[in-house]
Amino acid sequence: MSKILVIDDDNDIIVLLKRFLTKHGYEVETAFTGAQGEKLIESFKPDLVMCDYRLDDMDGGTLLGKIKELNPSLPVIIITGYSDLRTAVKVVRMGAFDYITKPFIPDEILYIINQALTTQGEPGVSAETRVAKTKNSAYSYLFSNSAHSKYLQNQISLVAPTDYSVIIYGESGAGKEGIARLIHDKSKRSGKPFVAMDCGAISKDLAGSELFGHEKGSFTGAVSQKIGHFEMANGGTLFLDEVANLPYDTQTLLLRVLQEKVLRRIGGNKETAVDVRIIVASNERLTESIQRGKFREDLYHRLNEFGIELLPLRKRKEDIVFFANHFLKETTAELGKSLTGFDPEVEDIFLSYPWHGNVRELKNVIKRAALLSNGDKVGIKSLPFEILNHSQLEFNISENENMQPGNDANFHSPVAGDQITRSGEFSKPKLKKAAMEAEYEMIMVALTKTNFNKSKAAEILGIDRKTLYNKMKQMRMADK
Repeated sequence: MSKILVIDDDNDIIVLLKRFLTKHGYEVETAFTGAQGEKLIESFKPDLVMCDYRLDDMDGGTLLGKIKELNPSLPVIIITGYSDLRTAVKVVRMGAFDYITKPFIPDEILYIINQALTTQGEPGVSAETRVAKTKNSAYSYLFSNSAHSKYLQNQISLVAPTDYSVIIYGESGAGKEGIARLIHDKSKRSGKPFVAMDCGAISKDLAGSELFGHEKGSFTGAVSQKIGHFEMANGGTLFLDEVANLPYDTQTLLLRVLQEKVLRRIGGNKETAVDVRIIVASNERLTESIQRGKFREDLYHRLNEFGIELLPLRKRKEDIVFFANHFLKETTAELGKSLTGFDPEVEDIFLSYPWHGNVRELKNVIKRAALLSNGDKVGIKSLPFEILNHSQLEFNISENENMQPGNDANFHSPVAGDQITRSGEFSKPKLKKAAMEAEYEMIMVALTKTNFNKSKAAEILGIDRKTLYNKMKQMRMADK
């Protein structure tokens, strides 16, 4: 019987999870604080820890570090709310196995726990290998017979055998890291490390340390020596996602390292030779960033030895169903289900939906739909609200266009349930609802485009972060 430790300061969550996990054959202990959790790790010796990200005495990142000090191989699953999603992803990159969001989906909890215990228990598999396997699986890329897929395959085949620096342009979630990994896998460096760094997820103060490392005592909080991503990637490939977010002074250091092939850790005097191929990605044109004074022109010319353009999914409609079937096959294998495809109306919805989150959004939708489906095919009832809501909006708009004035029937508005009468009257409450629908759609587009970075989304929308948060709360988006 596997032992699970649940750490959460919410008594209702503690009771719920203990009852649920015990019912499914796990031995469960609970703690209300991080300090209590630390003691139970030593005495209870759990096989897995489920930990809330926000605790009274410490945050999830701090507790994760303490757990890894006590037992580096112990899998940790972070419990988080929607508003902490980006932070949870960051904690996973720090070493957590995965995260689950509130409200809980029972099947999802059991699936992630099983994955954590099974993967963790593979004999002879190191933590580094598990991480590599997980990443390769998460970023596996599939090519169809479409014109754009053939273009991508051709570009990858051309540049992979070289040591050229590559810039990959594409929207968030379009699969830029997947392309970078394929370039690495087809290169002569494939046996060496592939190291990815999200420049948009790192604070300006720590960017240099993350990239180049630092020496003990070089700044406040540098309690030990740290090896940076550049040294970790030595001999292999370094992938810098959203490179335009690198601070200007860090760009200067990066240019020097690329030109001289040596680096010096922050606060250090020793120079270390490095041999690294660099691939960068951006969802904005670096030439535009240069014009705004945000990106160094000389660094751009050093990186721009080869470029690849990755189209958003909404411009690759011939690939949507192909990708969906691929992700369904992957997910059904993981879940042990026997789903064979999608109902025709589901495919129609997929083709009409704009997919602002691109391939990442499609994959997540398929995973959720597969989890909720019980028959042979995925039906409409298994699709999430935002996709069904968009589909209903599109349907009603089309219906309006086909109606002729003078018909005895009332005209349906683009908002489900609202009506415009023959006299053209449109009541204020219905107009307000229509405005909220449009506002909801705009907010979702901004959030998905910025990978749910509320500050950036607010900037795109032309409002402050507090206003955005209040609107999300009003629309109950924070509970999704």
